[in-house]
Amino acid sequence: MNPDRPIAVAGAGSIGCFVGGMVAAAGHRVALLARPRVIGEIKANGLRLTSFDGFDRRIAAGALALSEDPSILEDAALVLVTVKSADTADMADTIASHAPRDATVVSLQNGVGNVAMLRERLAGRLVLGGMVPFNVVALGEGRFHRSTSGDIYIEQDAAGTAEKLSVPGLKIRAGGNIVGVQWGKLIVNLNNALNALSGLPLREQLAQRPWRKLFADQMTEGLAAIRAEGISPVSPTPIPSPWMPPLLRLPDGLFGLLLGRTMQIDPQARSSMSEDLQRGRRTEIDYLQGVVAAIADRHGLKATLSHRIIELIRQAEAAGEGSPKLTPEQIRS
Repeated sequence: MNPDRPIAVAGAGSIGCFVGGMVAAAGHRVALLARPRVIGEIKANGLRLTSFDGFDRRIAAGALALSEDPSILEDAALVLVTVKSADTADMADTIASHAPRDATVVSLQNGVGNVAMLRERLAGRLVLGGMVPFNVVALGEGRFHRSTSGDIYIEQDAAGTAEKLSVPGLKIRAGGNIVGVQWGKLIVNLNNALNALSGLPLREQLAQRPWRKLFADQMTEGLAAIRAEGISPVSPTPIPSPWMPPLLRLPDGLFGLLLGRTMQIDPQARSSMSEDLQRGRRTEIDYLQGVVAAIADRHGLKATLSHRIIELIRQAEAAGEGSPKLTPEQIRS
């Protein structure tokens, strides 16, 4: 990366502000392409980054380039794409119109189809896949809180983008099988919708065996679908994907010991989909359970839970009242 050219975050929401802020805190030039609300918060309060592990850092607004105008991308050496999956095509067109052709583009998004979409619309440019395993919650007044643990993965390239982007407090690893990693993350992200429907903090939800059994059944359905597609997922956690459903079904005490050794979760952490429902925003259900259901249907497999959860999330979106606070039994019925 050329230190004289900025690292741009295209669509700086919760993940984008946290990642961009951490990179800026390490001394890199950073430009945030963001919505007016986010820009207003940062200009008024600075950018404050906090974490479950006690990290707390404030970055002055003047240390960042902030704009809702895509011309902010015009001198970028690296563009980090952090928009939701439904907005990927539009953001790709924005990058094509405004970012230099030699800028490396990195997808730090949920879902498995974003890299293909970016490569299709940004033909001739270097586009790398990535995976962010942790949650970031927007707490208002320019504060973005990392609520779970894990290291970012970025596809290995000759320039060593992952290694160059890795900074203190934000470890970024280079991965060879980024497609497998993204599918492994999709399987884990199937809990996003369950957490959103529960209305519970993530740690409280996972502490309850009925919720974990529901999650395990959803994962089993998802794993069967993607295996039928010939895909081998790579777990984003130390636990291999096929082991996760039986481990989720363990009694509470045993599972609590296991979780504590593999992942740290802030007591108030919730999924990004839970935040979407709370704020009345469109969720990414079509890019999570929707993908599983489509593959299962194509191969003649049952995807009863996936279809049910899609229906419930769409009902909650239409109601616009946040989480419906369902029980596992209500979701299954």
